[in-house]
Amino acid sequence: MAADAFDAAADTAQESAGGVAGPAAGVYAQACAQLASEPRRWLVTGVAGFIGSHLLETLLQLGQEVRGLDNFLTGHRHNLEQVRASVGEAAWRRFSFIEGDIRDPQACARACGAPAPAAGSGDGTADGGGGSLSEHGRADPGGPVAVDFVLHQAALGSVSRSLEDPLLCHAVNVSGFLNMLAAAREAGVQRFVYAASSATYGDHPALPKVEEHIGAPLSPYALSKYVNELYAQVYARCYATQTVGLRYFNVFGPRQDPLGAYAAVIPCWIAAMLDGQAVHIHGDGATSRDFCFVHNAVQANILAATGTDPAAVNQVYNVAVNARTSLTQLHASMQQMLLAALPQHVPQAPEYGEFRAGDVRHSQADIAKATRLLGYVPTHDLAQGLRHTIAWYVAQAGLA
Repeated sequence: MAADAFDAAADTAQESAGGVAGPAAGVYAQACAQLASEPRRWLVTGVAGFIGSHLLETLLQLGQEVRGLDNFLTGHRHNLEQVRASVGEAAWRRFSFIEGDIRDPQACARACGAPAPAAGSGDGTADGGGGSLSEHGRADPGGPVAVDFVLHQAALGSVSRSLEDPLLCHAVNVSGFLNMLAAAREAGVQRFVYAASSATYGDHPALPKVEEHIGAPLSPYALSKYVNELYAQVYARCYATQTVGLRYFNVFGPRQDPLGAYAAVIPCWIAAMLDGQAVHIHGDGATSRDFCFVHNAVQANILAATGTDPAAVNQVYNVAVNARTSLTQLHASMQQMLLAALPQHVPQAPEYGEFRAGDVRHSQADIAKATRLLGYVPTHDLAQGLRHTIAWYVAQAGLA
């Protein structure tokens, strides 16, 4: 194994400890070291997106071969360029890219390394192209070389957007998911790890949320993510496909898009604060969430893909930190951290508005199952993640 891969494994292992003691804290470090010594071939869908680009960065740092698929509907080219600058040219040469849409079965087959589906299959709504963006890694037409693991992140991830356009939500999140699952099966992929969502819990009132107890969905997005889980279960039973679903809880961190109508709360608020504007809070501020730093989500994906416990496969897991924070508390913490980073910052009082349709009132994850079966231990709590995130956005704004 090359020295830089050893170094990457050591760095990742050191961060994975995160001050957490006990045997579980070392599981991720061991997984990273194993991958660095025995590289595998990965496909990351939505690779130019927020979580996808962080997965790409970590995998390349660990010496892996990575193929990416994205259509840039919600992902950004500059995310890939930032990963390239972070990992260096030697690691970047292990990344190949296909510009394509998961609504196109042929693009999914190329990405997984499966035989092309018969002409006319799928809805024909998107053209996968042939991987024309060679500046974003090697242009890769896909084809006969199958990947070992799929990390499926591509989706339309907004509750409000799904309410405005439920048909598009279904086409991408349900039909696109099934296209990817079918392609992974045809390619003989070892394991298919996919981004599920805490929205699946719907109107179930219990806290913390436990994987086995869900309620009625409150939005087309929530329904689409639950259908993903059902399809994964069917493929496991009917075709012996190994799947793992990760129910993300409000993931945040560097490279999350702060702009647009569907921006997540933390990057949206940071952008407003840096611009000297008051943030807008939907509701009375008591709404709470279990905010999860993106490095925790990366850890969960790698553990889900590489775990060897048979009981851990064909399951869904909560990915969070098991801590509930109200929007009012979040706002106060962010203002304090921004003041520490920028003493000249002038805090603005938040503006309160109507509750947003489709949103749940409170959310908090029980992560015991992921810890027990995957060895998942969050490396960053909310405060640690916010410090990293705010520092990154301040630097991006040229204010550091």
